[in-house]
Amino acid sequence: MSAHPELHAFSEEKGAAPTDEAALDVPPLDELQKGRWERTWPTIACGAGLFSDGYLNGVIGQVNTILKKLYPDTYANSPASQNVSAIAFAGTVVGMLIFGYTSDHWSRKWSLMISTIILFIFAALCAGSYGAGGSQYGMFAALTAYRFFIGIGIGGEYPAGSVAAAENTGELKEGHRNRWFIMFTNFQIDFAFVLSALVPMILLLIFTEDHLRAVWRVSLGLGIIPPLSLLYLRLKVNEPEEFNRERMHKFPIWLIIKFYWFRLAVVSLIWFIYDFSSYSFGLYSSATISIITGDDAPMWQTFGWTTLIYLFYLPGSLLGAFVSDWIGPRKTLAIGVLLQGIVGFIMSGCYKWLATSENVAGFVVVYGIFLALGEFGPGDNLGLCAAKTSATAIRGQYYSYAAAVGKIGAFVGTYVLPIVQKNAPNEVRAGQDPFFVSSALCIFSAFLAFFLLPQITQHTITNEDTRFREYLSQNGYDTSTMGNRGQITTRRDLE
Repeated sequence: MSAHPELHAFSEEKGAAPTDEAALDVPPLDELQKGRWERTWPTIACGAGLFSDGYLNGVIGQVNTILKKLYPDTYANSPASQNVSAIAFAGTVVGMLIFGYTSDHWSRKWSLMISTIILFIFAALCAGSYGAGGSQYGMFAALTAYRFFIGIGIGGEYPAGSVAAAENTGELKEGHRNRWFIMFTNFQIDFAFVLSALVPMILLLIFTEDHLRAVWRVSLGLGIIPPLSLLYLRLKVNEPEEFNRERMHKFPIWLIIKFYWFRLAVVSLIWFIYDFSSYSFGLYSSATISIITGDDAPMWQTFGWTTLIYLFYLPGSLLGAFVSDWIGPRKTLAIGVLLQGIVGFIMSGCYKWLATSENVAGFVVVYGIFLALGEFGPGDNLGLCAAKTSATAIRGQYYSYAAAVGKIGAFVGTYVLPIVQKNAPNEVRAGQDPFFVSSALCIFSAFLAFFLLPQITQHTITNEDTRFREYLSQNGYDTSTMGNRGQITTRRDLE
């Protein structure tokens, strides 16, 4: 077997199927007799839960700002202000690993249902956080604990929801599969980020800054709506047809590692670098807002400018969704992250002149292009590559490991890049240096993606399953034990 399985040739014929399933006369997924809505809504139900990820992760930034103003001594000057924001990272990694395992070994559907229920319960508890006897420290401790469990629920959305969405796209029209996956995964996150700043701004205008306690609690409480709105759809959705055909009941761990270690390492490294870098990119958001608003601006105005900055994500994500179908996720990812690195170098080099009130318009435009390129390339296509470069039988675990490494990259970035800033010789270099590092990593990621990731076609999921079965058979694994035989749709069922 080739040392790098992604270079191994395999049939690109539409609907290619393993030998033992051919005996069952299994039709290609896109030939199943279903209407357009019947094919589409499972992708929506499985993927759109990432809206909750975007909103609940985004809104905590605004909530943090409010809590610092409400409790300048007990919150702003305590570890709680960092813990409330960062603890969800730890929970997300735990959730990814847990639900990555259960989605392969047990069920995509029920793993997704449990993560949805966790999100609903702990979003409600966050909104009602309360310390015994009205203690402020108790309230912060409760909010921190609830945020950890929200992270676990968010973590489940990745290996259970995104993976199931990717598998369901196999039933959609050829040439449109990547865009629909992206529209109901990454685009949902980006749209939710916009609302996570817009909603607190509107609530501030309604309640005014005299009632900030109502603003932060209602802002968090509205996070209940996204998971609750999907609960019924997810209860009605079935296991993906591809999962019913390809699931394993016994996992040959060593064979899986030998086959996928290199590809998983590449995807994980790219994700780590992207999330590591994205933290430093976020520094420009605060710089832009401070330039525009000044120190004495009302809080609603600050949230309004944050909303505007988040809006730049949307055109990049939307365009990237279509380009991913036209030229493939690998090339789209590589082009996007390469251009983002180049623009990052330009912004770093011109930081001294851009980061001024006189040139703020140019700063916002260049920064908007920068953000859009991030969503166009890695934002849209990293999850797609992680979901479609492995076989269905181990896709949940494969995806969860790659995504967890990415979150660890973000966590590392939160500690490493401030050190880079702290050691800078002056204020301008403190703004430039993290971006020199991150932009260089972006360009490195582009080379990794272009030369080491496999090409992803419209039929990659089916063909990858074929390739994996052939490998298992050649190494003595009984592939006839794979799949849920009673739930596979055959041509006979369609007659």
